[in-house]
Amino acid sequence: MKKIFYYILCLLCLSLVFLFSLTVSSFAGYPKLVNKIVDAFEDIKSYIVAIATPLAAVAIGSGFLMQKFSLGDEERIRGGKKLIRTSVVSYAFILALDLIINLIKTLID
Repeated sequence: MKKIFYYILCLLCLSLVFLFSLTVSSFAGYPKLVNKIVDAFEDIKSYIVAIATPLAAVAIGSGFLMQKFSLGDEERIRGGKKLIRTSVVSYAFILALDLIINLIKTLID
């Protein structure tokens, strides 16, 4: 009795796996509206990464200049360090999100 139940369970599992693999491969594309939305989000993502690079460079440069021209004012030195730190962390966060999105996209496709 246990063997029959085991065989039926294995057959059911294999048939479910076959059924799901067949349905995934039979519908090979997105509808047109979804394609347009996906393309729009990819364009927005590329624009954000392209804009973030010079913005991070300007923020780091201004933080560095703020430190150098502080004339010994501790508040400006701390402000410059904070500006440099937050801009580096923000840029790293944007690059990490880009990496994660690309990883998810490769796993889905």
